[in-house]
Amino acid sequence: MTTAHKFGNYPITCHAWNASADRIALSLNQKAVEIFKKEAVPNAGGQTWKAEKTLDQHDLRVTGIDWAPNSNRIVTCSADRNAYVWDQAADGTWKYTLVVLRINRAATCVRWSPKENKFAIGSGAKIVNVCYYDDKYDWWVAKHIKKNLRSTVTTVDWHPNNMLLAAGATDFKVRVYSAFIKEIEDKPSPTPWGTKNTFGALQAEFDSSIQGGGWIHSVAFSEDGMKVAWVGHDASISIADATNGLKMARLRTKLLPMLSVIWVSKDRLIGAGHNYVPIIFKHNTSYGSLEEVGKLEETEKKSAAGAVSNARKMFQNLDDLGISGGAGGGGATGSTDISSIHRNQINELRAVRGQGDKVVSSCAGDGKVVLWKLDSMAQKMTNLKI
Repeated sequence: MTTAHKFGNYPITCHAWNASADRIALSLNQKAVEIFKKEAVPNAGGQTWKAEKTLDQHDLRVTGIDWAPNSNRIVTCSADRNAYVWDQAADGTWKYTLVVLRINRAATCVRWSPKENKFAIGSGAKIVNVCYYDDKYDWWVAKHIKKNLRSTVTTVDWHPNNMLLAAGATDFKVRVYSAFIKEIEDKPSPTPWGTKNTFGALQAEFDSSIQGGGWIHSVAFSEDGMKVAWVGHDASISIADATNGLKMARLRTKLLPMLSVIWVSKDRLIGAGHNYVPIIFKHNTSYGSLEEVGKLEETEKKSAAGAVSNARKMFQNLDDLGISGGAGGGGATGSTDISSIHRNQINELRAVRGQGDKVVSSCAGDGKVVLWKLDSMAQKMTNLKI
């Protein structure tokens, strides 16, 4: 079962949910972050989303949003090279605190750590910032990870132990670092990923360029922290397994490049991007192999002459796809009708925690956020857990 919500005519580049999933923060490809609140439609039995707050402090396009479920803090980063932490006051207003990142290129992505006592930001400055709150000086301190980074950091994700951090970059590589900060946490124990625990120590490095490779678009640790997955611009999906000597499994798909990946069980993942629909993958731990299982939505393309036959379709194509041709126009201006729920590239997948722990959301260039209820798709997948 899926539910689609339209938030306007602008692409949604990133999004994040609060703990109860009754509010969503969106970047509509602009410098402000919009917060929408879920409301019931009177006498209709449905739901709608109402604009509640606008967080407008950045000077350039927002590139990353994350909403901490327990502390209710929002962190945002932008192409303006800055980050802000937003705290909600008792009267409902949001107060911001500037995080001085000390970078000379755009910030590209951001994620809270599992314990929410720090967050990581990737950047075009070949740096990963790990930021934590310093009680002594009453501000957020940013520490830099630079080891072996020679290109833009496009994606980051935290290990469940709150100490390890995975980072993907445009040099086709994924690296796992120690993000242990002695000022705020106890010394961690060694893990299968590595024994070095000093801040910024490189634990592991995986090179996708050996078999072609491409920019790393998204990286994700599994729920138990024993596997890390990533997707590249060469339409590949890869997994490194710490339980099997950090062995890599890689599948070069026949799909278009995926921009986001998320684990939905200990051996299954969902990737999405330029194909407009989420794709299901399975990792066989015994054989160390990856396979494509199916799609969350079955679609087909139809000819414009039969599908784009009325004014509504014409304006929908103009809105979602940038197609300006009329019905039956043919050629590049109206050649296809896309029957999938999303009608443009999917930019990001997120777990929706407040919906029974079996819901994944996707945001796309068509201005939509779609909720994919995985428990209703159990015939395709088993033992799902986000």
